[in-house]
Amino acid sequence: MRILSILLSFLCVEMSFSQEVKNYSPDEIIVKLKPSSNTSPNNRLINQKFGIKLLDSINSVQDFDQLNLIGNKEKKDTYLLKFKSTKNIDQLINIYENTDLFEYVEPNFIGTGGGQRGMSSPTDDPYFSRQYGLFNDGSFQLSPSVQDADIDMELAWEIEKGSSSITVAVLDAGLRMNHPEFNGRIWSNPNDTMDGADNDNNGYTDDLHGWDFVNEDNDPYDDHGHGTNVSGIIAAGHNEIGYAGVDKFAKLMTCKILDANNSGLYSWWTEAIYYAVDNGADVINMSVGGSGFSASMQEAIEYAYNQGVTVVACMMNENNDVTYYPAGYSSTIAVGSTNANDERSSPFFWSPSSGSNFGNHIDVVAPGNYIYGLSHTSDTNYDTYWGGTSQATPLVTGLVSLLLSQDQSRTPNTIRKIIRNSAEDQVGSFLEDKAGFDIYYGYGRINAHVALQDEVLSVSDPLNEKSLKIFPNPTTNFIQLESSSDYEEIRVTDLRGTEFYNKKTDSNLEVLTINISDFPVGLYIVNIIGKDNQLIQSKKIIKN
Repeated sequence: MRILSILLSFLCVEMSFSQEVKNYSPDEIIVKLKPSSNTSPNNRLINQKFGIKLLDSINSVQDFDQLNLIGNKEKKDTYLLKFKSTKNIDQLINIYENTDLFEYVEPNFIGTGGGQRGMSSPTDDPYFSRQYGLFNDGSFQLSPSVQDADIDMELAWEIEKGSSSITVAVLDAGLRMNHPEFNGRIWSNPNDTMDGADNDNNGYTDDLHGWDFVNEDNDPYDDHGHGTNVSGIIAAGHNEIGYAGVDKFAKLMTCKILDANNSGLYSWWTEAIYYAVDNGADVINMSVGGSGFSASMQEAIEYAYNQGVTVVACMMNENNDVTYYPAGYSSTIAVGSTNANDERSSPFFWSPSSGSNFGNHIDVVAPGNYIYGLSHTSDTNYDTYWGGTSQATPLVTGLVSLLLSQDQSRTPNTIRKIIRNSAEDQVGSFLEDKAGFDIYYGYGRINAHVALQDEVLSVSDPLNEKSLKIFPNPTTNFIQLESSSDYEEIRVTDLRGTEFYNKKTDSNLEVLTINISDFPVGLYIVNIIGKDNQLIQSKKIIKN
């Protein structure tokens, strides 16, 4: 009777069906079986049937076509269901949910890459001078520019340039594999030999250099340009031609999840996350986003997090506080974009209504407008620039890669904390960039040089971060210190421990102004001292 009632309900709605265009696939859904329903997973994939009477009966009526595993390869409980014709997805979801066999049933949402391309005329300037995001002397010509509105990359390279033992998975539009900037940098699967077999039994035949989840083959070429640009920002070679990537040595694992129109299905994104983690990626870049919440993609992100893999994602470019995914998941590092003058990118060069998205889930920002990069159609065209949170995100991913090169045992939580704590606060518009965390800049614009000194700068921080505020930071003349904790002494030292300021007090000063105008330019530590000379809390500051 239960089978009959569900089938009749489908027949009633099908007669009046009229599918409207929405941001998900019109002939696919994603399902996750409950543990009690998860039987014979291997036979299920071979026979294209679930082996559950009620479910297989519904599939037969629904014009079911194909069953694809997209979730955890060991659990085999999350699948993409494809149908032979367009469906009313909302009603289809209700039918499958009513079986009570699934933890969730959801659409296969569609997302896009978070960046747009532009072109400029060649100049006689060295190409590195165009990369204001890495080093900004205030001379960038395409937009207003402020000296030091960058991530201090040249100083950071004096500490760490990267390691070939680190693999960065770029989930994007693919890659121009033979570009000279990537010579010797492409990840190779040690278990595959291009003999036409699935040698490592991972479900992908001859996936020697990554996988194309769009076309389901082992040639993840870039037919749009977004992926090559993003990959170059992370890892273009330091070879005296073209541009310099953040990480000089890391390997690139290419997972194509965007088509020629710069859009992609969540099922591709989800499967690619599992692929990257299972094949040894250390960090994942996702310069993509969609507005639909997906439980299946969230589980993939959590899988990466639990395996110690950091996922960095873009906030997107709609100039609003709409949450896009995967940036909206709590385990990702969510990245917004700034201009060459350190202000939030609003608008980007390509649309007056565009802008870096904002919200409570943002972590940090990085330069992302007018970002020059590599071409997916030429080895010698260096006159293409892009703009979007897509271009800010790989700067953060590259920094994650360098932090892992320093210490591969660092966890996603540790990396997030380092990047947040080392970010430069209050560098942008005073209307948006408030002291401490704010919804527009997060914890600030990243500073690779400071982040890579974390081992030197690691200090006790037992109190809640919000109990101590120091602003502006960086600064030139004065800092203001606000603390809700009782303390007896304030000490400011340089990295060697040399004391530059000391103030003792018998009571808690809620606001304290410290003149640092005579301090040499550099990094300092503000130490909050309690009773019995006990260090209560420390914060890093930058003197410009």
